[in-house]
Amino acid sequence: MNDPFAAPPVQAKPTILAGLIGRGIQASLTPAMHEREGAEHGLALSYRRIDLDAMGLGVEALPDLLDRAEAAGFAGLNITFPCKQAVVPLLHSLSDQARALGAVNTVVLRDGKRVGHNTDCSGFAEGLSRGLPDVPLGEVVQLGAGGAGAAVAEALLRHGVGRLTIHDVEARRAEDLAAALRSRFGLARARAGVALEEAFAGAVGMVNCTPVGMAKLPGTPVPVALLRPALWVAEIIYFPLETALLRAARALGCRTLDGGGMAVFQAVGAFRLFTGREPDPARMLAHFSALVGAPQPGAM
Repeated sequence: MNDPFAAPPVQAKPTILAGLIGRGIQASLTPAMHEREGAEHGLALSYRRIDLDAMGLGVEALPDLLDRAEAAGFAGLNITFPCKQAVVPLLHSLSDQARALGAVNTVVLRDGKRVGHNTDCSGFAEGLSRGLPDVPLGEVVQLGAGGAGAAVAEALLRHGVGRLTIHDVEARRAEDLAAALRSRFGLARARAGVALEEAFAGAVGMVNCTPVGMAKLPGTPVPVALLRPALWVAEIIYFPLETALLRAARALGCRTLDGGGMAVFQAVGAFRLFTGREPDPARMLAHFSALVGAPQPGAM
């Protein structure tokens, strides 16, 4: 693969280097979204994929990758699975939201400092508001309690979900997230350790924050038999835009939300942090839709 830390060609217009660190990210549309929006602002924005899989590296390589990005003059980095929590101890400071969530998806590199932010939370919230503006919010089930899950859970409770039931393949991680949410939102607002059948029986909606359903990990994160037409179903996966879970839910008549909205609106926030410029969300939505050849995210 090309060296993601190589110096960009000399340009007459302002040059900004940014990148994405994660596993299996070759299909990510984030680079294209940032570079296109940068061009609209008259910037030569070069956005690099720093793919752990392609480089034969693990999460333990994060310290070296951050050092190399700083040395190469990167303005910032997006952080994705499986690094959103592992990167936290490597940073000099955190935004209030990133500190509360214990997860970072955006690192600004400036003046020798590494500052962690989380634009996943606002990104999911904006996508939910636009794509499912009037769904019931009483009881919601969330699958996955990792870095993205922490951000989505925060967004759901801030959006007005009455009670969130969290499931994760690592039960301790779900319990820890639920406890952290209860400390901020109240004892009745989050729980873990409830059987899936019980959780779904009283739910009005569900969100998948696991990687199950991605092109590289096909399938559904829960048995389709647990779905019913009155349930709304949301994904944070956008590759593919229609996962097996969403396809099954739509066939039953459920209202659904794909992961495109979160993908775009987290990028909106990250672009603002990297460049200091105000992005155009409508333009970025239109560009994303053109890239995936689909209606604007959340429009289904």
